[in-house]
Amino acid sequence: MNIRFLEGQAGDPLQERRNALAKTAAILAADAIAPFEAAATVSYRSGGRTLVVGSAEQALAWADHLATSLPVTLVLLDDLEVGARPYPVFAARAVAVAGWLGAFEARWQAPGQAAQQGKFDLVLDLAPSPLISTHQHPHGYYAPGPDEGARRAAAAEMMEMTGDFEKPKYFAYKERLCAHSRNGLTGCSACIEVCSAKAITGDGDRIKVNPYLCAGCGACGTVCPTGAMSYNYPSPAHTGSRIKAALRAYAEAGGQDPVLLFHGEGGTPLLAALADELPGRVIPLALHHTAATGIDLWLTSLCYGAAGVTVLMTEAEAPQYAAALDTQMRVAQTVLDGLEYAGPHFQLLRVSNPQELALALQHAPRGETPAQPATFNLAQDKRNTLDYALDHLLRHARQQPQSVPLPVGAPFGAIAVNKQACSLCMACVGACPSSAVMDTPNAPQLRFVEQNCVQCGLCANTCPENAITLVPRMVFGELRKQTVVLNESQPFHCIRCSKPFGTLHMIETMLSKLSQHGAFAGNLDRLKMCGDCRVIDMMQPQDEFAVPLRRRP
Repeated sequence: MNIRFLEGQAGDPLQERRNALAKTAAILAADAIAPFEAAATVSYRSGGRTLVVGSAEQALAWADHLATSLPVTLVLLDDLEVGARPYPVFAARAVAVAGWLGAFEARWQAPGQAAQQGKFDLVLDLAPSPLISTHQHPHGYYAPGPDEGARRAAAAEMMEMTGDFEKPKYFAYKERLCAHSRNGLTGCSACIEVCSAKAITGDGDRIKVNPYLCAGCGACGTVCPTGAMSYNYPSPAHTGSRIKAALRAYAEAGGQDPVLLFHGEGGTPLLAALADELPGRVIPLALHHTAATGIDLWLTSLCYGAAGVTVLMTEAEAPQYAAALDTQMRVAQTVLDGLEYAGPHFQLLRVSNPQELALALQHAPRGETPAQPATFNLAQDKRNTLDYALDHLLRHARQQPQSVPLPVGAPFGAIAVNKQACSLCMACVGACPSSAVMDTPNAPQLRFVEQNCVQCGLCANTCPENAITLVPRMVFGELRKQTVVLNESQPFHCIRCSKPFGTLHMIETMLSKLSQHGAFAGNLDRLKMCGDCRVIDMMQPQDEFAVPLRRRP
């Protein structure tokens, strides 16, 4: 199908030719940016110790083949006699494998025998079901399935996997920003849930990333609401410079309505198969992985002049990646709709052949964009980048609302506080990971900055009075940055020493709830005292000191 012809019929054929030339200029400009060099790397060492697992029919020949170059151990899943071999052979019914290149640990057990274990550098898994079930397998682990061609390719690669290896350290983690948990209560687990390599686990109030298992997809940084997890291969600034250079060159060459087509390694052959049939206004930009894109990058692209963003994924990529990107696209489009930028602006494609891709790109987005392209650069912190993009979009929008409601689960919004229930205990302040909820040292006052809120829910989960409700929305302008008072009360002063130690509402609530408690029944005045005076009063004879509760003027 001639996509260029169809595009020309939809508009001006001459402009389509200009778009094609402008696309070439855009690609050249993006490619002119020096390649990104990783600042940190992760190292592996492999001596070639190889574990082969499978039935005799499936695994024996491949074990023999690999043993010509590598030290092999064979674990058979049946009891067939295989004769003498120049390598260890074990029979087993249960096998478990975990680890990564140079550091695999395996356990296996035959009926009626003690469990055995071993350490290996490489694993060839020919079992009926993969022993490591993660979508993204660790380096050094090969589970090629029944295809003989895939098995030959795996064996050939394994024979080269001895020596020292390294890869980039794809991520950076700022634990002080992490919203995973506080005081045993779970807030955000988005990075754990999206990781297809199972490289991320909870670690108390924080998370822990195994850099050896990390496959570099960047999805953790995309779904992280606070910016605690960020993708560093390439850095946001490097990706932003490529996007800005491409769109500037496209506009200077006379192109119109450009669409950025982000794709990873799996999309490269699909685009190559299309060749000249790719629409002139679609600018392909290769990424290490498409899961590393997100709302901050997409909105910035529109600020730079893109009429739309298309993300190309293949069936080989984990389904949770597509789900995460789809969710963020819906949030981004909701924001643009609220600002009355005509759309749609986003397209998520998950295709497996060039024909599907060609058909889908006929409907590449052609949304409305700001009248003037932005000049800001992508920040390392995604929330800062998002602030720049929102300010630019609002400045050029036809409609300038104070806020736009967002779907439940969106990482932007406010909180609503039930003032009648809230005792101003400030438990929410201690739980908030992003300084969105704050107290003040001078008065019992609960304050809030919406720009900082990531809707993790830790404040609501921590509140002993269940007085907090999440309100997902996107607020704009100065209101986004302002500090607002959500609740306040008169301070309560100790009836013995006059030191402020709580709020009037809190003390009244305590009197109501603890009046029958053994420590206070018959002497409620102790609830009106600070901690020090309460201890002193308990050590003195009763009825020596009693002052009635009164409201301060």
